[in-house]
Amino acid sequence: MGTIDFSKIKGVILDYGGTLDTDGTHWSHIIESAYKQAGVAVTDENFLDAYVNGERELARTLHILPQHDFADMLLIKVKIELQYLAEHGLFAPADIDSKAQEIAKICHEAAEQQTAKAAVVLKALAARWPLVLVSNFYGNLETVLSEFGIKQYFKAIVESAKVGVRKPDSKIFQLGLDALGTAPEETLVIGDDYKKDILPAKNLGCQTLWLKGKGWSADEEAQLHPDTISHLDEVLAFLAGA
Repeated sequence: MGTIDFSKIKGVILDYGGTLDTDGTHWSHIIESAYKQAGVAVTDENFLDAYVNGERELARTLHILPQHDFADMLLIKVKIELQYLAEHGLFAPADIDSKAQEIAKICHEAAEQQTAKAAVVLKALAARWPLVLVSNFYGNLETVLSEFGIKQYFKAIVESAKVGVRKPDSKIFQLGLDALGTAPEETLVIGDDYKKDILPAKNLGCQTLWLKGKGWSADEEAQLHPDTISHLDEVLAFLAGA
């Protein structure tokens, strides 16, 4: 890659949501696509309002518990979104349960397929270096990783809901470095969010690889970075030549 010095790497930090489960596509796009497949007709603006409200509600209130798997989590998230739309007269309250289940199922199938592909990359990375997961998540990440059969690839899991620090605070990446026992320059960070993954990791002095897919905003999609991939499995080609 452009500036990555593989000879120095002694450990790898990876993001989870948007990196391992969607191949770089922001989850808002995945869920909105599922809305359309399920026949839920809302404008982009109304969907984004519901999505942002849902994320804020999940941050305020403990809806997702440690034992909830990915399917449980999706159903909870989508129900909150649809309830918001119903409260604003944009969705029929009577349809919340059935449509939430349909949307959550579509999203779960997409994540399951992508995580299976990501497992191939994780296996290759873990054969060379210890891996640590650093993620903004809801407190159930270990359950999710076990569900998808990839927990064994990680030496440690640093989850925002459990450590009390969220990206883009670089302190959460420092916790990842501490778990690896590596110096920043010896650590490769792979993530899909430029502001939340790449910048804070670079600020610590880590080497960074940006999985640049369909992001949250046009500003982020216009951002340039010397070490960028479009799909997670591109890592395998670089490993072959490293």
